[in-house]
Amino acid sequence: QVHFAESGGGLVQAGGSLRLSCVASGIIFRTSAFAWYRQAPGKQRDLVGFINTGGGTNIADSVKGRFAISRDNGKNTVFLQMNSLKPEDTGVYYCNRPRGLTVDWGQGTQVTVSS
Repeated sequence: QVHFAESGGGLVQAGGSLRLSCVASGIIFRTSAFAWYRQAPGKQRDLVGFINTGGGTNIADSVKGRFAISRDNGKNTVFLQMNSLKPEDTGVYYCNRPRGLTVDWGQGTQVTVSS
């Protein structure tokens, strides 16, 4: 069974940075694509971006230029580097497979950006 364990969230002031990590298990990591999602309070879960097996990424327009996704195949870990954070980036961040391939969700990691 695939399992995702997200970490690295916290409380940060606007303009600050955070680096989220996601360790995936129960999956052949190096041949899998992954995605980051976020869910703001009272809103649906939205796609932040994804990374393919070769390390290529596609980032949502709302965070393009501020967020970056990377992966470490040796550690079965996907990263989300978030810079220039804004209050509207507040939410619970999850990693999973890309849309249409998602499996059971992990608990996510809470990111709170204060103004």
